[in-house]
Amino acid sequence: MNTSIATEESSTAITIDGLPDRIDAVIDMAIAEQRLVGAVVLLSLDGKLVYRRAAGLADREANREMREDTLFRLASVSKLYVSTAAMVLVAQGRLALDEPVDTWLADFRPKLADGSSARITLRHLLSHTSGLGYGFLEPADGPYHRAGVSDGMDLSDISLEENIRRIASVPLLFQPGTAWTYSLATDVVGGLIARVTGVPLPEAVRELVATPLGINDTGFEVVDPARLAVPYVNEASGPRRMADSEIVPLWEEVEGLRLSPARALDASAFPSGGAGMIGTAGDTLRILEILRRGGAPLLPTELVGEMATDHAAGMDLAPWPGRGFGLGFTILRDPFAAGFAETPGTWRMGGAYGHSWSVDREKGLSVVAFTNAGLEGQSPGGRFPDELAQAIYA
Repeated sequence: MNTSIATEESSTAITIDGLPDRIDAVIDMAIAEQRLVGAVVLLSLDGKLVYRRAAGLADREANREMREDTLFRLASVSKLYVSTAAMVLVAQGRLALDEPVDTWLADFRPKLADGSSARITLRHLLSHTSGLGYGFLEPADGPYHRAGVSDGMDLSDISLEENIRRIASVPLLFQPGTAWTYSLATDVVGGLIARVTGVPLPEAVRELVATPLGINDTGFEVVDPARLAVPYVNEASGPRRMADSEIVPLWEEVEGLRLSPARALDASAFPSGGAGMIGTAGDTLRILEILRRGGAPLLPTELVGEMATDHAAGMDLAPWPGRGFGLGFTILRDPFAAGFAETPGTWRMGGAYGHSWSVDREKGLSVVAFTNAGLEGQSPGGRFPDELAQAIYA
């Protein structure tokens, strides 16, 4: 007899008979094939934790086992926390989605390529329709590299304010609101949050998001270095321990990701809103469940609705075919084009150190999969997130 759990939002259901075995098989295969070193996978259905597992090793060379409370470098999973913090300020009436950013950041006035002025709003930043770019998505001699801009994952001795000044010095790729490009926009949002609240970004995110949710392990500092996972780089021969400074190649036209694992332990590193946080899978599941259920106590339902709306409608989202973009994460438009067995409208994001998360509100489903092997564990890019989705929706 099949067991299923009906969702709060619809009459559909996900069958849980055999679900743990299917997920176990995906994890075990990825580790056996040396695509992953270790992983923490959590799955919540209608608010019930129906799957939890820490598998493999957090540090292969020290033979340290992965645990549920293992800490990970979050990379772009940071965008979830910082975007939510910005929306809390909107809920409090301290920010407005369509207010020009230079109302608060007077020096942040990047111009178009022809030298003309542009109007950038918080909505543009959160939806990545602002015209900003990313250094790792351009050639090694691209404008962000020439301006000395940090992507927030390398070792850098500049401040958040200086990095935002450098970002503003680079011409915009397009008129804000007319196209989409994954970008450093969330780093600018971090600077905006700090300016509005009058406190450093780590303190602001803690006060606006972490403390109200009882999140203690996730922030811009490592709370316990002994629990921090070692990152690995996927190569043909298997995962290789990441060096202190790496350029991980993506494709020919771009330089690739500049990653410095030591940055997480560098107290002087500026807090990158788009990539600089460290935390646990459990903390991320907690914030996802708050948003899936409607946002309380952080946000009213209508602002969660804004986050879950495709603000890039009609725009091409390379490298995310079949997806649109809300305020902080992707929104599934076409499962076939995306190659993911999920419900249209599903939220999803990943992180360069090997992470993925998703929320299917129609089915009451939240999934967090943190690994220590980027690129295999990340979305987009790795096989593991797709295999995991196939197992869940089988």
